Amino acid sequence: MTLVNMNQLLEVARNNNFAVGAYNVSNLELMRTSIEQCEADYAPAIIMIHPTELRYCKDDFISYVLTRIRDSKIPVALHLDHGDSVDSAARAIHDGFSSVMIDMSAEDWDTNVALTKETVTMAHRVGVSVEGEVGTIGQTGVHVEGHKKEGIYTTPEEAQKFVEETGVDTLAVGIGTSHGIYPADVTPKIRIDILQKIVQAVPDTPLVLHGGSSNPDEQIAEAVKNGISKVNISSDYKHAFFEKTREILAENDGWDPNHLLPEAIEAGKKVIHHKNDLFNSIGKAKLYEGIDPWRADKI
Repeated sequence: MTLVNMNQLLEVARNNNFAVGAYNVSNLELMRTSIEQCEADYAPAIIMIHPTELRYCKDDFISYVLTRIRDSKIPVALHLDHGDSVDSAARAIHDGFSSVMIDMSAEDWDTNVALTKETVTMAHRVGVSVEGEVGTIGQTGVHVEGHKKEGIYTTPEEAQKFVEETGVDTLAVGIGTSHGIYPADVTPKIRIDILQKIVQAVPDTPLVLHGGSSNPDEQIAEAVKNGISKVNISSDYKHAFFEKTREILAENDGWDPNHLLPEAIEAGKKVIHHKNDLFNSIGKAKLYEGIDPWRADKI
């Protein structure tokens, strides 16, 4: 199997009631952690790179990522996470991403719609799928901000209007999660009732759950059962990776990556395996056998 766009990936997920894990990467080790475990689980995967991560790892890194994806035995989408401008989406498309997100949710409605629609028009010319966001899930970071404790929710009416006005392929919705690791005094609450109403409002649009880390397993599983097709994970598996790295550094004087990082990779893989199991995606790569690879030059 090979590189696919989000439409190809999530249509199967929606029809078979599972979600695909979307894992942020920004270096070789995190890429290995994500794709190797998804391959071991025979689970479809989404490799995500945020604009700040792309600025760190540089465009040349994408050549490795694409080669690794095309050599894989599972279907994989390469997705720009939280694109912060039309230009950042264009950069990702130029680099070979099969899917992009344009996140103007912090702007006013008209700006969000206009820039998302502009991105859709550009991306669809070359078969790249587009994710938009309506409602505010929150800024990315290590910890959730205090004012996000109660969650900010997307209304079904907003979701329907946004999809109709922009033509997005997938939609990130606010149903009670936030980015990052939750502080000890915060108990997240995913509003399944709101999710169900949004599904009714946009029945043909795959829904995305951002801020998938640090939420109770039972809430994530329930969200998947009720219509979430893509779950974004970054903090949870990176936390395991770097906690193991710190432990090894505290116990050893070594400095070679091949001595320091293999155990960290394994620690991260355990989290990703748990997430794939939670999303009901283990073994689901078999449902994509025979799928056509995504190629911009075929459009």
